[in-house]
Amino acid sequence: MEFWHTAVLAIVQGITEFLPISSSAHLILVPKITGWSDQGLMIDIALHIGTLAAVMAYFHRETAGMIRGGFRLLGGDSRSLEARLALYVAIATLPVVMGGLLLKGFVATEGRNALLIALTTIGFGVVLWLADLNGKKDGRTPFEGMTLEAALVIGLAQVLALIPGVSRSGITMTAALFLGYRRDAAARFSLLLSIPTTAAAGTLVGVDIWKSGDAALQLDAVVASGLSFLAALAAIAGLMAWLRRSTFAPFVIYRIVLGCALLAWLA
Repeated sequence: MEFWHTAVLAIVQGITEFLPISSSAHLILVPKITGWSDQGLMIDIALHIGTLAAVMAYFHRETAGMIRGGFRLLGGDSRSLEARLALYVAIATLPVVMGGLLLKGFVATEGRNALLIALTTIGFGVVLWLADLNGKKDGRTPFEGMTLEAALVIGLAQVLALIPGVSRSGITMTAALFLGYRRDAAARFSLLLSIPTTAAAGTLVGVDIWKSGDAALQLDAVVASGLSFLAALAAIAGLMAWLRRSTFAPFVIYRIVLGCALLAWLA
């Protein structure tokens, strides 16, 4: 794959991964619109590894806290904030892991469909708008009042993100908003929730890329990860700053315009 193709995909992934507009949809649409060959699921995951590194770097304190909390849970401590954070993230991750194993074939084939992406982009954009109306400036912070039931609801919502166009960050933020969380708090938990899921997928695909012995694929994966890391770091900082003072309205509008434009293009 040519370097500038990789660079474009990395910038698209880095910017869209944590915005509620579906990075997977954009990665599928780029080759369809430009006429490039589809980069495939392995490069998509490599791009996600770069954004994983970005969210871990931006939320380094919370990431370290989750790791410590995991060990505390294993030691029988379920009361500390760090242990509860690790538990909530684990509970919210289980549904998508199970769903991913069941729908892996669909995501890699039938899911890479422009019409499906157009419909889900519009439909779940409207759902995000309805949730945003419920967003509260004085709502709950990420872990105040969080329960296992709430974490499970967000986790079940995350399964829908296996369908391209839904947006993992978008649907988890939507669920958190409906549960009464502040906009920036919903975004923070959503971004932390991306860590175990992306790490698991990245590990599996990373092993496949290494075993392939394909030097070109390995180089493309490294370049893609590095560039998407830089783009994602900037996008996360911008998103968190925006949501501390404003709403999800620009993302809702973007989703609806993009979906309608796709329908017109397909027609």
